[in-house]
Amino acid sequence: MEAPKTNLAVIFTIALAAMIMTALAASLLPVQRKIPSSGNIKTLGIAVYEDEACTKNLTSINWGLVEPGGSRQKEVWINNTGNTRVKLNMTMEGWNPTEAENYITLTWDKEGVLLSANQLVKATLTLTVSASVTQTNIKDFSFTIVITGNEY
Repeated sequence: MEAPKTNLAVIFTIALAAMIMTALAASLLPVQRKIPSSGNIKTLGIAVYEDEACTKNLTSINWGLVEPGGSRQKEVWINNTGNTRVKLNMTMEGWNPTEAENYITLTWDKEGVLLSANQLVKATLTLTVSASVTQTNIKDFSFTIVITGNEY
């Protein structure tokens, strides 16, 4: 009669161990929660065109023959190709000859203008040559126009 009690105790112990292991195994199973996400990468970009249809990239400007004391204008189109608002700025660099910078100025009507994403604006560049350039040996010139769109 002792054998059935031992068998019952062994079966009870095995069942208890199985329940404990099942509970432990269940607590080790990961619980997941999936959360979709999306976003945009901020991009800055500007493009300069010769035409309002934005089909001709502006790659250079030839001002032609400019009289001392005179000026010339060039219309261009600036497009914000990025996805954030930018503030426009224009500078010049690489003057040749270097002293030409003292007698020739370039201005435009879009300095500090805010341009929204994908916004297109017409800008007028004005090149002015000082009358005192005649006191120098400057007969031709070149420089690089740098148009910048800073995040704003």
